Amino acid sequence: MSPSFIDALLAAPRPLVMEVKLRDPHGADLLGPRTVTDLVTRYEQAGAPCLSVVTGRWFGGTPRLLREVTAATQLPVLQKDFLTRPAQLEAARALGASAVLLTAALLPATSLTRLVTTALDLGLTPFVEITEERELDTLPRIAECVVAVNNKDIRTRERDRGDLGRSLRLLPALRAAGCRAPVSASAITDPHDAARLLDAGYAALLIGTSLMRTGDLTGWLADLDAARAGVAA
Repeated sequence: MSPSFIDALLAAPRPLVMEVKLRDPHGADLLGPRTVTDLVTRYEQAGAPCLSVVTGRWFGGTPRLLREVTAATQLPVLQKDFLTRPAQLEAARALGASAVLLTAALLPATSLTRLVTTALDLGLTPFVEITEERELDTLPRIAECVVAVNNKDIRTRERDRGDLGRSLRLLPALRAAGCRAPVSASAITDPHDAARLLDAGYAALLIGTSLMRTGDLTGWLADLDAARAGVAA
């Protein structure tokens, strides 16, 4: 039996959720001449413990993209979209997802609680995205969730440059709340910044555009490994 999304992430020596995203926030093409299967294979060969698939229309995604990815890999896969109803979680599972994005800023507390519970009942890992400490107050069963700090602003459709300091500021609150899988997500463009976030105590990172754009994924990851070794030393 394959590990759950959260367990695979926590067990990974290089804990990166590598993302499949067809367009950047400004609408620019990210896939280029590659096929989705080519990209998934590239991530697998790079040692990704988990994948993320952006199915939101702002980024050129569709639910069919999720099915295409899950058909090409045995890795746990996160569906990233604005999911607000239990039926959408059931559809995600039917398409092969192992985890689902729940955006705290877009959901009333009662809805977030219901969706977290529904996801867990379906065998899905809730991947709860926050931008403010107060959003932790209404999050149930936090030890069973991945909680991701979004370093960008969803109100601008993530077109801002991002603030990695947000992740550093919120990490103590995540730990105090009992989160065992804190993730820093978005705006991570440099391997040295990635190393700094992991050294600060993040269990994992979600990286999309930078990995999609790099022409040398092996080199990017080697720089991350070297930076982590330097930080550790």
